[in-house]
Amino acid sequence: MGKTKEEKFNFWFSAFLLACMVIVTIINFIFKINNPNVNLVMQVLASLGAIMGVTNTVLSANGSIWTFLFGIIDVAIGTIVYYDSGIMGNFALHAFYFLPMQFVGLWQWSKRGAKMKATVDENGEQSHLKARRLTPKQWGLVAAAFVIGVAVTFTILYFVDKASLAKGAISEISISKILLDSTVMVLNILGQVLLSLAFMEQWYLWILVNIFSIMLWTNRLISPEATGYTIVMLIKYILYLMNSLNGLRIWLKLSRSQEYTHA
Repeated sequence: MGKTKEEKFNFWFSAFLLACMVIVTIINFIFKINNPNVNLVMQVLASLGAIMGVTNTVLSANGSIWTFLFGIIDVAIGTIVYYDSGIMGNFALHAFYFLPMQFVGLWQWSKRGAKMKATVDENGEQSHLKARRLTPKQWGLVAAAFVIGVAVTFTILYFVDKASLAKGAISEISISKILLDSTVMVLNILGQVLLSLAFMEQWYLWILVNIFSIMLWTNRLISPEATGYTIVMLIKYILYLMNSLNGLRIWLKLSRSQEYTHA
């Protein structure tokens, strides 16, 4: 059986996003390679991480369990990049949360019908991930967790930066940076939970994550702390945002028959 129009669109849209990321990383690498102030190792890592990250999110949007295997590589590289950029909230998030959650997601998705290799059931239909939706009560819990999480994270990161200021490690405390960092961190935590448990509403959170991440890396780009790979990270999150919008469309369909189920 040939591919449907929707499957063809998803394939070519995914290929477009990945091609854009590859082209951008190559061009950026060529322009930055001869700059003596550029850390070559970090430039290579950020470029590879950007490509792995787009591949990871594209697979996630299409409900492929392979997303978690590419996610392991993406998260490992992201941990190093965020540490080098001084964005400590996201560094901790990648190192101590995202990495183990890749294995949780792999386990949960396999329980909900996602397979490494496509199979056909007794009705002749190809197996696919059975997505689900949040109940109103679960939405309330997510909202409460977001508010509390941002408040707690902001407080922690503020005092971390205050200690760094006292030691002379930074020149000033940026409230906007801390707030963006805290918001992105908490949204990432909640989004990863919903992703690992195959909830469609994850895409609403990923859309917000990507918008705030674009703001975060734009702020970094225009600051004196910009690095050779900052533009790569910014473009990566722009492509993430495009993919999130498509992911929302796909998962609305995947979850339609599973609406308000708790299995």
